Amino acid sequence: MEMKKPIHAYVGMWTTADNHIRHELLPHGRYIEARGSRERAYQGRYAVTGDHIDYWDDTGFTADGDFIDGVLHHAGMILYRRK
Repeated sequence: MEMKKPIHAYVGMWTTADNHIRHELLPHGRYIEARGSRERAYQGRYAVTGDHIDYWDDTGFTADGDFIDGVLHHAGMILYRRK
């Protein structure tokens, strides 16, 4: 029987305060980043280890961030969970 990896607590939509940058962390380890009116500006895979996130964009770009007190700090941006 195949065991499924549990979904971490950070799956969902994360946005900057002005909603310009939007990261959707999908449950299967993929993400979609929207910027302004560009709904799929970037996409790729991600992995969460504890409160740290690593991103691998489909174009080869890499980035990371940290979840601190329920806020995502990523590449100089602060993103909040959208409810």
